[in-house]
Amino acid sequence: WPINIWLYRTWDCYFWFGHNCIIRIIKSMEISTPGRICLFGEHQDYLGLPVIAMAISLRVRIRGYPRSDRKIVIHKKDFKETESFSLSDLNYNRPRDYFKSGLKVCLEEGLVFSNGFECEITSDIPIQAGTSSSSAIVVSWIHFLSLMAEKPIKWSLKKLGELAFKAEVLEFGEPGGMMDQYTTAIGNLVYIESEPELFVKQLSSNLGSFILGDSGEPKDTMKILKKCRDLRIDIIQNVKLKNKNFDLNSCGKDLDLSLLNHKEKDLFFSTIENRDILKRAKVELEKENPDHKTLGDLLNQQHSILREKLDISTKKIESMLKAALDAGALGGKINGSGGGGCMFVYAPENQESIVQAIESSGGEAYIIHSDIGSNFLTYL
Repeated sequence: WPINIWLYRTWDCYFWFGHNCIIRIIKSMEISTPGRICLFGEHQDYLGLPVIAMAISLRVRIRGYPRSDRKIVIHKKDFKETESFSLSDLNYNRPRDYFKSGLKVCLEEGLVFSNGFECEITSDIPIQAGTSSSSAIVVSWIHFLSLMAEKPIKWSLKKLGELAFKAEVLEFGEPGGMMDQYTTAIGNLVYIESEPELFVKQLSSNLGSFILGDSGEPKDTMKILKKCRDLRIDIIQNVKLKNKNFDLNSCGKDLDLSLLNHKEKDLFFSTIENRDILKRAKVELEKENPDHKTLGDLLNQQHSILREKLDISTKKIESMLKAALDAGALGGKINGSGGGGCMFVYAPENQESIVQAIESSGGEAYIIHSDIGSNFLTYL
């Protein structure tokens, strides 16, 4: 916060104070948070391996104001539905009850809410398509709550990511990793390690444009995540039984894999290969002028693993990728859990031709670039 300026809340508005005078009265507030794409390390973070992800220029927005009662009313414009509940009843009534879990984690952090809120949510991000629309909403919600509390607090973007991960994943025992919450909260291009402890580094490379393609195919995120995660966790546990001091982050291929069958060995080595593709990409992205063609080639290599070893691509995604590459994209991959949803390609040039190629294959295309993390605007 600016020096000598602070926020005071009444039941229906907020007052900015500074130098012994009221500067501004705030009756509503808007929080904006980006979606994300995973550049490298797809389906790896829940195994404790690093990821490189990018917040994108498609965003969720929550705009809201205080009510005079204890009711929470959330208008979801894109779904044409409204959710409401009371601050006095935060028992979960549905799977993935994120608005209540977000409130719970804020209360556990010591925030106090005497009155409820009326909110409206809108989004540019494709819904349930692998671009972290749900995580962007949870980050936005927690950011909104932090500034609407009796004593507002300015949490760091990293803290917002931490609390969103707790509300979205830990609270419901879901199989996802930390990438979505931290990337959407922090923004831009980030390298994230979750083990042995959390480490987040922003990468400054200005990569230019990507093209996101939404296939429109529905997908079962939890089913796919569980399938891809659980089988490999079992494989890794069996490798550990035969290899003392085994470390998935640094191991080579010279291991005792006698407890694995041929298919399991193939899947284990593909996980190592995916890990090493990220390492090569990180070296390139830390350069002042990364080689665009190299990055495109690495994206293609990673997609081959996701398609052939994890089996998460679809015929339509493959058709969209081929059309985009034929139109001049440098490389691309499926994005998110897979089984439908979105793909993206790297396109520092030829954007319009690539958009047309994706749309001719039946997808909806968006020109995107790196964008800032969660931020807030205030309104009179």
